Amino acid sequence: MKKSGFFLLLQFFAFHAVGQSREITLSLQQTITVASDSSLQAFSAENLYRSSYWEFRAFKAARLPSLELKMTPLQYYRDITRRYDSDQNVDVYREQQSLYSSGNVSIRQNLDITGGTFYVDSELGFIRNFGESINTQYTTVPFRVGYSQSLFGFNSFKWERKIEPLKYEKAKKKYLYDRETISELSTQYFFDLAMAQTEYSMAVENVASSDTLYRIGQERHKIASISQADLLTLKLDAVNAKNTLKNAEIALKRAMSAFVSHLNMDKETQVRLILPERPKDMEISVSAASAYIRENNPDILANKQEILEAEREVDRTKKSSLFDASLSASVGFNQVSPNFTDAYRNPTQQDVFSIGFSIPIIDWGVRKGKANMALNNLNVTQLSVQQKEIALEQDVAMTVNDFNIQQHMISSAEEALDIANLAYANTKDRFIIGKVDINSLTLSLNRQKEAQKNYILTLKNYWLSYYKIRKLTLFDFEKNETLFEAFERDLIR
Repeated sequence: MKKSGFFLLLQFFAFHAVGQSREITLSLQQTITVASDSSLQAFSAENLYRSSYWEFRAFKAARLPSLELKMTPLQYYRDITRRYDSDQNVDVYREQQSLYSSGNVSIRQNLDITGGTFYVDSELGFIRNFGESINTQYTTVPFRVGYSQSLFGFNSFKWERKIEPLKYEKAKKKYLYDRETISELSTQYFFDLAMAQTEYSMAVENVASSDTLYRIGQERHKIASISQADLLTLKLDAVNAKNTLKNAEIALKRAMSAFVSHLNMDKETQVRLILPERPKDMEISVSAASAYIRENNPDILANKQEILEAEREVDRTKKSSLFDASLSASVGFNQVSPNFTDAYRNPTQQDVFSIGFSIPIIDWGVRKGKANMALNNLNVTQLSVQQKEIALEQDVAMTVNDFNIQQHMISSAEEALDIANLAYANTKDRFIIGKVDINSLTLSLNRQKEAQKNYILTLKNYWLSYYKIRKLTLFDFEKNETLFEAFERDLIR
Protein backbone atom coordinates (compact mmCIF):
# COMPACT_ATOMS: atom_id res chain seq x y z
CA MET A 1 0.00 0.00 0.00
CA LYS A 2 3.06 2.26 0.34
CA LYS A 3 4.58 3.66 -2.83
CA SER A 4 8.27 3.02 -3.17
CA GLY A 5 10.56 5.91 -4.05
CA PHE A 6 11.62 4.12 -7.21
CA PHE A 7 8.05 3.73 -8.37
CA LEU A 8 7.18 7.34 -7.63
CA LEU A 9 10.21 8.39 -9.68
CA LEU A 10 9.17 6.04 -12.47
CA GLN A 11 5.66 7.48 -12.46
CA PHE A 12 6.93 11.04 -12.49
CA PHE A 13 9.14 10.57 -15.54
CA ALA A 14 6.56 8.38 -17.29
CA PHE A 15 3.72 10.84 -16.93
CA HIS A 16 6.02 13.80 -17.53
CA ALA A 17 6.83 12.19 -20.84
CA VAL A 18 3.13 11.67 -21.43
CA GLY A 19 2.49 15.35 -20.87
CA GLN A 20 5.00 16.27 -23.61
CA SER A 21 5.19 13.54 -26.26
CA ARG A 22 2.30 11.42 -24.99
CA GLU A 23 4.34 8.31 -25.76
CA ILE A 24 5.88 5.95 -23.22
CA THR A 25 7.41 2.50 -23.20
CA LEU A 26 6.31 -0.10 -20.66
CA SER A 27 7.28 -3.63 -19.81
CA LEU A 28 4.83 -6.13 -18.33
CA GLN A 29 6.14 -5.57 -14.79
CA GLN A 30 5.96 -1.78 -15.15
CA THR A 31 2.41 -2.09 -16.45
CA ILE A 32 1.42 -4.12 -13.39
CA THR A 33 3.16 -1.67 -11.06
CA VAL A 34 1.35 1.34 -12.54
CA ALA A 35 -2.01 -0.48 -12.54
CA SER A 36 -1.55 -1.61 -8.93
CA ASP A 37 -1.16 2.00 -7.89
CA SER A 38 -3.20 4.13 -10.29
CA SER A 39 -6.04 2.04 -11.71
CA LEU A 40 -9.61 2.43 -10.54
CA GLN A 41 -9.59 -1.19 -9.41
CA ALA A 42 -6.60 -0.44 -7.15
CA PHE A 43 -8.40 2.57 -5.69
CA SER A 44 -11.49 0.46 -5.01
CA ALA A 45 -9.46 -2.37 -3.42
CA GLU A 46 -7.61 -0.01 -1.11
CA ASN A 47 -10.77 1.74 0.05
CA LEU A 48 -12.52 -1.57 0.71
CA TYR A 49 -9.56 -2.61 2.83
CA ARG A 50 -9.54 0.69 4.74
CA SER A 51 -13.26 0.31 5.43
CA SER A 52 -12.64 -3.15 6.92
CA TYR A 53 -9.67 -1.79 8.87
CA TRP A 54 -11.78 0.87 10.59
CA GLU A 55 -14.55 -1.64 11.19
CA PHE A 56 -12.05 -3.83 13.03
CA ARG A 57 -10.72 -0.81 14.94
CA ALA A 58 -14.28 -0.08 16.06
CA PHE A 59 -14.64 -3.70 17.23
CA LYS A 60 -11.38 -3.48 19.21
CA ALA A 61 -12.43 -0.16 20.71
CA ALA A 62 -15.75 -1.67 21.83
CA ARG A 63 -13.77 -4.19 23.90
CA LEU A 64 -12.15 -1.34 25.89
CA PRO A 65 -13.76 0.68 28.71
CA SER A 66 -15.86 3.54 27.37
CA LEU A 67 -16.38 6.89 29.06
CA GLU A 68 -19.72 8.55 28.33
CA LEU A 69 -21.36 11.79 29.38
CA LYS A 70 -25.14 12.18 29.11
CA MET A 71 -26.64 15.57 29.79
CA THR A 72 -29.93 17.40 29.72
CA PRO A 73 -28.70 20.99 30.17
CA LEU A 74 -32.14 22.56 30.20
CA GLN A 75 -35.69 21.27 30.17
CA TYR A 76 -38.53 23.72 30.86
CA TYR A 77 -42.20 22.84 31.32
CA ARG A 78 -45.18 25.18 31.46
CA ASP A 79 -48.45 23.36 31.06
CA ILE A 80 -51.73 22.44 32.69
CA THR A 81 -51.75 18.97 34.15
CA ARG A 82 -54.18 16.79 36.11
CA ARG A 83 -53.54 16.45 39.84
CA TYR A 84 -55.32 14.67 42.68
CA ASP A 85 -56.65 16.94 45.47
CA SER A 86 -56.66 14.81 48.59
CA ASP A 87 -58.59 17.40 50.61
CA GLN A 88 -61.54 17.31 48.23
CA ASN A 89 -60.92 13.75 46.95
CA VAL A 90 -61.17 14.84 43.34
CA ASP A 91 -58.90 15.26 40.32
CA VAL A 92 -58.26 18.88 39.37
CA TYR A 93 -56.34 20.66 36.64
CA ARG A 94 -53.52 22.91 37.75
CA GLU A 95 -50.92 25.00 36.04
CA GLN A 96 -47.38 23.73 36.44
CA GLN A 97 -44.01 25.33 35.72
CA SER A 98 -40.73 23.56 36.24
CA LEU A 99 -37.11 23.76 35.20
CA TYR A 100 -35.08 20.57 35.04
CA SER A 101 -31.41 19.77 34.35
CA SER A 102 -29.36 16.60 34.76
CA GLY A 103 -26.06 14.97 33.94
CA ASN A 104 -24.59 11.47 34.13
CA VAL A 105 -20.99 10.39 33.57
CA SER A 106 -20.29 6.67 33.33
CA ILE A 107 -17.52 4.18 32.57
CA ARG A 108 -18.72 0.97 30.93
CA GLN A 109 -16.97 -2.29 30.15
CA ASN A 110 -18.50 -5.07 28.05
CA LEU A 111 -17.48 -8.59 29.05
CA ASP A 112 -17.14 -11.02 26.12
CA ILE A 113 -17.19 -14.19 28.21
CA THR A 114 -20.43 -13.52 30.08
CA GLY A 115 -22.09 -11.13 27.65
CA GLY A 116 -22.77 -8.65 30.45
CA THR A 117 -21.93 -5.00 31.04
CA PHE A 118 -20.13 -3.63 34.09
CA TYR A 119 -20.41 0.09 34.81
CA VAL A 120 -19.43 2.81 37.26
CA ASP A 121 -21.29 6.12 37.12
CA SER A 122 -22.18 9.35 38.88
CA GLU A 123 -25.30 11.52 38.52
CA LEU A 124 -26.44 15.03 39.34
CA GLY A 125 -29.98 16.34 38.93
CA PHE A 126 -31.61 19.74 39.49
CA ILE A 127 -35.30 20.69 39.53
CA ARG A 128 -37.04 23.98 40.30
CA ASN A 129 -40.84 24.28 40.48
CA PHE A 130 -42.55 27.66 40.00
CA GLY A 131 -46.01 28.68 41.12
CA GLU A 132 -47.46 29.83 44.41
CA SER A 133 -44.16 28.85 45.97
CA ILE A 134 -40.76 28.25 44.44
CA ASN A 135 -39.20 24.92 45.36
CA THR A 136 -35.65 23.88 44.44
CA GLN A 137 -34.06 20.45 44.84
CA TYR A 138 -30.75 18.79 43.95
CA THR A 139 -30.42 15.04 43.70
CA THR A 140 -27.08 13.27 43.47
CA VAL A 141 -25.64 9.83 43.03
CA PRO A 142 -21.96 10.46 43.89
CA PHE A 143 -20.91 6.91 43.13
CA ARG A 144 -22.62 3.79 41.84
CA VAL A 145 -21.35 0.41 40.64
CA GLY A 146 -23.58 -1.87 38.58
CA TYR A 147 -23.73 -4.93 36.42
CA SER A 148 -26.36 -6.29 34.03
CA GLN A 149 -26.62 -9.26 31.73
CA SER A 150 -28.82 -11.94 30.25
CA LEU A 151 -28.35 -15.18 32.19
CA PHE A 152 -29.35 -17.71 29.53
CA GLY A 153 -29.84 -15.58 26.44
CA PHE A 154 -27.82 -14.93 23.31
CA ASN A 155 -24.30 -13.60 23.92
CA SER A 156 -23.50 -11.35 20.93
CA PHE A 157 -20.13 -10.32 22.41
CA LYS A 158 -18.87 -13.93 22.30
CA TRP A 159 -19.72 -14.32 18.62
CA GLU A 160 -18.25 -10.95 17.69
CA ARG A 161 -15.01 -12.03 19.33
CA LYS A 162 -14.92 -15.06 17.01
CA ILE A 163 -16.08 -13.41 13.81
CA GLU A 164 -14.60 -9.89 13.73
CA PRO A 165 -10.89 -10.88 13.85
CA LEU A 166 -11.60 -13.44 11.13
CA LYS A 167 -13.30 -10.76 9.01
CA TYR A 168 -10.31 -8.46 9.32
CA GLU A 169 -7.89 -11.25 8.47
CA LYS A 170 -10.04 -12.00 5.42
CA ALA A 171 -10.07 -8.29 4.47
CA LYS A 172 -6.26 -8.14 4.46
CA LYS A 173 -5.98 -11.23 2.30
CA LYS A 174 -8.83 -10.03 0.07
CA TYR A 175 -6.86 -6.82 -0.51
CA LEU A 176 -3.85 -8.86 -1.64
CA TYR A 177 -6.15 -11.07 -3.73
CA ASP A 178 -7.61 -7.98 -5.43
CA ARG A 179 -4.12 -6.66 -6.17
CA GLU A 180 -3.19 -9.96 -7.79
CA THR A 181 -6.45 -9.79 -9.73
CA ILE A 182 -5.26 -6.40 -11.00
CA SER A 183 -1.98 -8.05 -12.04
CA GLU A 184 -3.88 -10.76 -13.89
CA LEU A 185 -6.16 -8.22 -15.57
CA SER A 186 -3.19 -5.99 -16.46
CA THR A 187 -1.50 -8.99 -18.07
CA GLN A 188 -4.61 -9.57 -20.17
CA TYR A 189 -4.67 -5.93 -21.34
CA PHE A 190 -0.90 -5.97 -21.90
CA PHE A 191 -0.92 -8.96 -24.23
CA ASP A 192 -4.11 -7.83 -25.97
CA LEU A 193 -2.30 -4.61 -26.86
CA ALA A 194 0.91 -6.49 -27.66
CA MET A 195 -1.01 -8.73 -30.06
CA ALA A 196 -2.68 -5.70 -31.67
CA GLN A 197 0.69 -3.94 -32.06
CA THR A 198 2.24 -7.07 -33.52
CA GLU A 199 -0.60 -7.56 -36.00
CA TYR A 200 -0.36 -3.90 -36.97
CA SER A 201 3.41 -4.16 -37.51
CA MET A 202 2.95 -7.33 -39.56
CA ALA A 203 0.22 -5.59 -41.57
CA VAL A 204 2.51 -2.64 -42.31
CA GLU A 205 5.31 -4.99 -43.34
CA ASN A 206 2.87 -7.02 -45.40
CA VAL A 207 1.69 -3.93 -47.30
CA ALA A 208 5.28 -3.01 -48.15
CA SER A 209 6.15 -6.60 -49.05
CA SER A 210 3.00 -7.08 -51.15
CA ASP A 211 3.65 -3.88 -53.09
CA THR A 212 7.24 -4.94 -53.72
CA LEU A 213 6.24 -8.43 -54.82
CA TYR A 214 3.50 -7.01 -57.09
CA ARG A 215 6.00 -4.71 -58.81
CA ILE A 216 8.40 -7.64 -59.24
CA GLY A 217 5.52 -9.69 -60.60
CA GLN A 218 4.70 -7.01 -63.15
CA GLU A 219 8.29 -7.06 -64.40
CA ARG A 220 8.33 -10.85 -64.55
CA HIS A 221 4.97 -10.88 -66.35
CA LYS A 222 6.40 -8.66 -69.05
CA ILE A 223 8.97 -11.33 -69.83
CA ALA A 224 6.35 -14.10 -69.46
CA SER A 225 8.05 -15.48 -66.35
CA ILE A 226 4.71 -15.70 -64.49
CA SER A 227 1.16 -16.11 -65.68
CA GLN A 228 -1.60 -13.50 -65.69
CA ALA A 229 -3.35 -15.44 -62.92
CA ASP A 230 -0.28 -15.25 -60.66
CA LEU A 231 0.01 -11.52 -61.35
CA LEU A 232 -3.63 -11.00 -60.40
CA THR A 233 -3.05 -13.03 -57.24
CA LEU A 234 -0.17 -10.73 -56.31
CA LYS A 235 -2.35 -7.69 -56.98
CA LEU A 236 -5.14 -9.18 -54.85
CA ASP A 237 -2.63 -9.81 -52.04
CA ALA A 238 -1.58 -6.16 -52.18
CA VAL A 239 -5.21 -4.96 -52.00
CA ASN A 240 -6.01 -7.37 -49.16
CA ALA A 241 -2.88 -6.26 -47.31
CA LYS A 242 -4.09 -2.64 -47.34
CA ASN A 243 -7.52 -3.70 -46.05
CA THR A 244 -5.90 -5.82 -43.36
CA LEU A 245 -3.79 -2.82 -42.32
CA LYS A 246 -6.89 -0.66 -41.87
CA ASN A 247 -8.57 -3.33 -39.73
CA ALA A 248 -5.37 -3.78 -37.71
CA GLU A 249 -5.20 -0.03 -37.14
CA ILE A 250 -8.78 0.01 -35.79
CA ALA A 251 -8.05 -2.98 -33.53
CA LEU A 252 -4.87 -1.29 -32.28
CA LYS A 253 -6.72 1.90 -31.36
CA ARG A 254 -9.30 -0.09 -29.41
CA ALA A 255 -6.66 -2.11 -27.59
CA MET A 256 -4.66 1.05 -26.81
CA SER A 257 -7.75 2.82 -25.49
CA ALA A 258 -8.63 -0.12 -23.24
CA PHE A 259 -5.03 -0.35 -22.00
CA VAL A 260 -4.57 3.32 -21.05
CA SER A 261 -8.06 3.41 -19.55
CA HIS A 262 -7.19 0.45 -17.33
CA LEU A 263 -4.01 2.22 -16.17
CA ASN A 264 -6.03 5.43 -15.62
CA MET A 265 -3.77 7.37 -18.00
CA ASP A 266 -4.58 10.22 -20.32
CA LYS A 267 -6.63 8.91 -23.24
CA GLU A 268 -4.17 10.41 -25.76
CA THR A 269 -1.26 8.40 -24.33
CA GLN A 270 0.51 6.12 -26.78
CA VAL A 271 2.30 3.11 -25.29
CA ARG A 272 4.97 0.96 -26.87
CA LEU A 273 5.21 -2.39 -25.13
CA ILE A 274 8.28 -4.48 -24.44
CA LEU A 275 7.47 -8.18 -24.50
CA PRO A 276 8.79 -10.04 -21.46
CA GLU A 277 11.74 -12.29 -22.00
CA ARG A 278 11.46 -16.02 -21.84
CA PRO A 279 10.81 -16.79 -18.15
CA LYS A 280 13.08 -18.99 -16.12
CA ASP A 281 11.98 -22.56 -15.51
CA MET A 282 9.81 -22.85 -12.41
CA GLU A 283 8.03 -26.08 -11.53
CA ILE A 284 5.12 -25.66 -9.10
CA SER A 285 3.59 -28.73 -7.50
CA VAL A 286 -0.16 -29.06 -7.19
CA SER A 287 0.13 -30.25 -3.58
CA ALA A 288 2.14 -27.16 -2.58
CA ALA A 289 -0.29 -24.82 -4.31
CA SER A 290 -3.26 -26.53 -2.63
CA ALA A 291 -1.58 -26.16 0.76
CA TYR A 292 -0.99 -22.45 0.18
CA ILE A 293 -4.63 -22.02 -0.86
CA ARG A 294 -5.87 -23.51 2.40
CA GLU A 295 -3.46 -21.26 4.30
CA ASN A 296 -3.76 -17.95 2.42
CA ASN A 297 -6.79 -17.75 0.15
CA PRO A 298 -9.42 -15.26 1.41
CA ASP A 299 -12.24 -17.45 0.11
CA ILE A 300 -11.29 -20.07 2.71
CA LEU A 301 -11.68 -17.44 5.45
CA ALA A 302 -14.93 -16.28 3.85
CA ASN A 303 -16.19 -19.86 4.05
CA LYS A 304 -15.26 -20.03 7.74
CA GLN A 305 -17.06 -16.74 8.31
CA GLU A 306 -20.19 -18.06 6.57
CA ILE A 307 -20.24 -21.12 8.84
CA LEU A 308 -19.64 -19.06 11.99
CA GLU A 309 -22.43 -16.64 11.07
CA ALA A 310 -24.78 -19.55 10.40
CA GLU A 311 -23.82 -21.11 13.75
CA ARG A 312 -24.41 -17.75 15.43
CA GLU A 313 -27.92 -17.61 13.95
CA VAL A 314 -28.62 -21.14 15.20
CA ASP A 315 -27.49 -20.09 18.68
CA ARG A 316 -29.61 -16.94 18.54
CA THR A 317 -32.81 -18.66 17.42
CA LYS A 318 -32.41 -21.58 19.85
CA LYS A 319 -31.94 -19.34 22.86
CA SER A 320 -34.78 -17.04 21.85
CA SER A 321 -37.14 -20.03 21.92
CA LEU A 322 -36.16 -21.08 25.45
CA PHE A 323 -36.48 -19.73 28.97
CA ASP A 324 -34.43 -16.60 29.57
CA ALA A 325 -33.63 -14.51 32.61
CA SER A 326 -31.91 -11.17 33.00
CA LEU A 327 -30.00 -9.86 35.98
CA SER A 328 -29.39 -6.25 36.92
CA ALA A 329 -27.76 -5.09 40.15
CA SER A 330 -26.18 -1.86 41.38
CA VAL A 331 -24.78 -0.52 44.63
CA GLY A 332 -24.15 3.16 45.33
CA PHE A 333 -25.12 6.25 47.27
CA ASN A 334 -27.65 8.98 46.72
CA GLN A 335 -28.93 12.14 48.40
CA VAL A 336 -31.42 14.97 47.85
CA SER A 337 -31.22 18.54 49.22
CA PRO A 338 -32.51 22.05 48.48
CA ASN A 339 -28.94 23.30 48.00
CA PHE A 340 -26.02 21.99 46.00
CA THR A 341 -23.42 21.42 48.73
CA ASP A 342 -25.77 19.51 51.03
CA ALA A 343 -26.68 17.19 48.14
CA TYR A 344 -23.23 15.61 48.56
CA ARG A 345 -23.26 15.38 52.35
CA ASN A 346 -24.13 12.22 54.26
CA PRO A 347 -25.39 10.26 51.24
CA THR A 348 -27.58 7.26 51.93
CA GLN A 349 -26.92 3.86 50.43
CA GLN A 350 -28.75 2.99 47.23
CA ASP A 351 -29.22 -0.70 46.39
CA VAL A 352 -31.01 -1.91 43.28
CA PHE A 353 -31.39 -5.56 42.36
CA SER A 354 -33.73 -7.05 39.80
CA ILE A 355 -34.28 -10.31 37.96
CA GLY A 356 -36.49 -10.57 34.92
CA PHE A 357 -37.88 -13.65 33.22
CA SER A 358 -38.93 -14.29 29.67
CA ILE A 359 -40.81 -17.57 29.17
CA PRO A 360 -42.39 -18.44 25.80
CA ILE A 361 -45.72 -20.16 26.45
CA ILE A 362 -47.72 -20.23 23.20
CA ASP A 363 -46.36 -18.81 19.93
CA TRP A 364 -47.80 -21.45 17.57
CA GLY A 365 -44.36 -22.77 16.69
CA VAL A 366 -42.88 -19.48 15.44
CA ARG A 367 -39.69 -19.71 17.52
CA LYS A 368 -39.29 -23.41 16.83
CA GLY A 369 -39.73 -22.79 13.11
CA LYS A 370 -37.06 -20.09 13.11
CA ALA A 371 -34.68 -22.38 15.02
CA ASN A 372 -35.21 -25.20 12.50
CA MET A 373 -34.74 -22.79 9.59
CA ALA A 374 -31.45 -21.60 11.06
CA LEU A 375 -30.28 -25.19 11.54
CA ASN A 376 -31.20 -26.09 7.95
CA ASN A 377 -29.39 -22.98 6.69
CA LEU A 378 -26.30 -24.09 8.61
CA ASN A 379 -26.42 -27.51 6.92
CA VAL A 380 -26.82 -25.88 3.50
CA THR A 381 -23.94 -23.49 4.24
CA GLN A 382 -21.65 -26.35 5.26
CA LEU A 383 -22.42 -28.25 2.04
CA SER A 384 -22.00 -25.11 -0.05
CA VAL A 385 -18.64 -24.36 1.59
CA GLN A 386 -17.48 -27.92 0.94
CA GLN A 387 -18.38 -27.62 -2.75
CA LYS A 388 -16.65 -24.23 -3.04
CA GLU A 389 -13.43 -25.56 -1.53
CA ILE A 390 -13.45 -28.60 -3.84
CA ALA A 391 -13.99 -26.30 -6.85
CA LEU A 392 -11.19 -24.02 -5.64
CA GLU A 393 -8.72 -26.89 -5.34
CA GLN A 394 -9.71 -28.18 -8.78
CA ASP A 395 -9.21 -24.70 -10.21
CA VAL A 396 -5.71 -24.34 -8.79
CA ALA A 397 -4.77 -27.89 -9.87
CA MET A 398 -5.76 -27.19 -13.48
CA THR A 399 -4.07 -23.78 -13.43
CA VAL A 400 -0.81 -25.22 -12.07
CA ASN A 401 -0.85 -27.98 -14.69
CA ASP A 402 -1.48 -25.40 -17.42
CA PHE A 403 1.37 -23.26 -16.08
CA ASN A 404 3.85 -26.13 -16.07
CA ILE A 405 2.85 -27.10 -19.62
CA GLN A 406 3.07 -23.50 -20.86
CA GLN A 407 6.75 -23.34 -19.88
CA HIS A 408 7.55 -26.13 -22.33
CA MET A 409 5.24 -24.66 -24.98
CA ILE A 410 7.14 -21.35 -24.90
CA SER A 411 10.30 -23.12 -26.02
CA SER A 412 8.41 -24.78 -28.88
CA ALA A 413 6.69 -21.54 -29.89
CA GLU A 414 9.99 -19.66 -29.82
CA GLU A 415 11.66 -22.30 -32.00
CA ALA A 416 8.70 -22.38 -34.39
CA LEU A 417 8.87 -18.58 -34.77
CA ASP A 418 12.57 -18.67 -35.63
CA ILE A 419 11.98 -21.44 -38.20
CA ALA A 420 8.99 -19.62 -39.72
CA ASN A 421 10.95 -16.37 -40.07
CA LEU A 422 13.84 -18.15 -41.79
CA ALA A 423 11.48 -20.13 -44.01
CA TYR A 424 9.60 -17.03 -45.16
CA ALA A 425 12.79 -15.07 -45.81
CA ASN A 426 14.17 -17.99 -47.85
CA THR A 427 10.89 -18.52 -49.75
CA LYS A 428 10.62 -14.80 -50.51
CA ASP A 429 14.16 -14.71 -51.90
CA ARG A 430 13.52 -17.79 -54.02
CA PHE A 431 10.25 -16.30 -55.34
CA ILE A 432 12.08 -13.16 -56.42
CA ILE A 433 14.49 -15.24 -58.50
CA GLY A 434 11.65 -17.40 -59.80
CA LYS A 435 12.45 -20.63 -57.96
CA VAL A 436 9.04 -21.00 -56.19
CA ASP A 437 5.48 -20.11 -57.13
CA ILE A 438 3.04 -17.68 -55.50
CA ASN A 439 1.22 -20.42 -53.56
CA SER A 440 4.39 -21.43 -51.74
CA LEU A 441 5.07 -17.78 -50.86
CA THR A 442 1.56 -17.22 -49.51
CA LEU A 443 1.70 -20.40 -47.46
CA SER A 444 5.06 -19.42 -45.97
CA LEU A 445 3.80 -15.94 -45.11
CA ASN A 446 0.72 -17.32 -43.36
CA ARG A 447 2.88 -19.72 -41.37
CA GLN A 448 5.10 -16.85 -40.25
CA LYS A 449 2.07 -14.83 -39.07
CA GLU A 450 0.65 -17.78 -37.18
CA ALA A 451 4.00 -18.48 -35.52
CA GLN A 452 4.29 -14.85 -34.38
CA LYS A 453 0.76 -14.84 -32.98
CA ASN A 454 1.21 -18.23 -31.36
CA TYR A 455 4.40 -17.07 -29.62
CA ILE A 456 2.64 -14.03 -28.11
CA LEU A 457 -0.38 -16.14 -27.17
CA THR A 458 1.86 -18.69 -25.44
CA LEU A 459 3.59 -15.93 -23.45
CA LYS A 460 0.19 -14.53 -22.54
CA ASN A 461 -1.13 -17.88 -21.31
CA TYR A 462 2.05 -18.44 -19.29
CA TRP A 463 1.87 -15.11 -17.46
CA LEU A 464 -1.90 -15.31 -16.98
CA SER A 465 -1.47 -18.73 -15.38
CA TYR A 466 1.39 -17.43 -13.24
CA TYR A 467 -0.55 -14.48 -11.86
CA LYS A 468 -3.66 -16.56 -11.38
CA ILE A 469 -1.66 -19.01 -9.24
CA ARG A 470 -0.30 -16.05 -7.23
CA LYS A 471 -3.85 -14.78 -6.82
CA LEU A 472 -5.23 -18.10 -5.64
CA THR A 473 -2.34 -18.96 -3.31
CA LEU A 474 -1.12 -15.46 -2.33
CA PHE A 475 2.37 -16.92 -2.57
CA ASP A 476 5.41 -15.59 -4.42
CA PHE A 477 7.07 -18.69 -5.85
CA GLU A 478 10.08 -16.72 -7.10
CA LYS A 479 10.94 -15.32 -3.64
CA ASN A 480 9.50 -18.36 -1.85
CA GLU A 481 7.42 -16.31 0.60
CA THR A 482 3.77 -15.50 1.11
CA LEU A 483 2.51 -12.15 -0.15
CA PHE A 484 0.95 -11.71 3.28
CA GLU A 485 4.41 -11.61 4.90
CA ALA A 486 5.48 -8.74 2.65
CA PHE A 487 2.19 -6.97 3.32
CA GLU A 488 2.66 -7.27 7.09
CA ARG A 489 6.18 -5.84 6.79
CA ASP A 490 4.80 -2.83 4.89
CA LEU A 491 2.21 -2.26 7.62
CA ILE A 492 4.91 -2.23 10.32
CA ARG A 493 7.03 0.38 8.49
